[in-house]
Amino acid sequence: MTIAARAIIRRLPEIVYLDPGGLNISVGQMVLIETEHGQEIARICEPERDYPDLPNNLYKILRPIGETDKIRLQELEEKNKKSLAIILEKIKDHELDMKLTCVQYTFDGNKIFIYYTAENRIDFRELIKDLGHILKCRIQMVQIGVRDETRMLGGLGLCGQIFCCHSFLKKFESVSLDLAKEQDLQLNTAKLSGPCGRLLCCLGYEAQTYQELRRQLPAIGQKVQTPAGCGIVKASNCLRQQVTVTIGEEDKTFPVSEISIL
Repeated sequence: MTIAARAIIRRLPEIVYLDPGGLNISVGQMVLIETEHGQEIARICEPERDYPDLPNNLYKILRPIGETDKIRLQELEEKNKKSLAIILEKIKDHELDMKLTCVQYTFDGNKIFIYYTAENRIDFRELIKDLGHILKCRIQMVQIGVRDETRMLGGLGLCGQIFCCHSFLKKFESVSLDLAKEQDLQLNTAKLSGPCGRLLCCLGYEAQTYQELRRQLPAIGQKVQTPAGCGIVKASNCLRQQVTVTIGEEDKTFPVSEISIL
């Protein structure tokens, strides 16, 4: 068993495991850690506990961040902005078909992560050489997908809330139009897609509930017995748990509890 705390590092969220080292740490606390890339800031997302299958080489917590460290973070944010402008200009100079998302320095400033999206493979060797002379640090290019880009940049969704992927969603699940069909939504991909161009992640939030509710409803066209007589199911309302039945030439709606399948 290994005692460790889970934490999130970098703008493209990555979960890492930390050795508490006897420190009293809490969820949401920011700490300075040592990684293979140098010194980085991590945010504790789960308190320390026993893990049965973790390796022993956990990242070491150097210290919780203090006021001096917060000033350093503000300085790094300004440095990120200046470097972003430089990198954008150099991408244009090299005529590379890529879209720069954001950049992030490690806490010690010895390395910069450059996050970008591109439809095809990019040869950025000359770009890195050029930037190396200007930025005077190690450079790591990180290609990301459009969903990760939206997660990193953030914004407001159609619901008026902060993007789920930016605020609380830990990993992306597969989303298909079948989930929209299950919820009787209009199959308009423009309205069902987020700013990333992919189907909304929230389509899957209530999928299991809809599936369970639908199991209690008879199929369309099925013959059923109602308080008003036998008829054929014409339509159903999943959330209200109501069924519309054609009896003779008339359509009547009943709670599902009042009908039985013949």
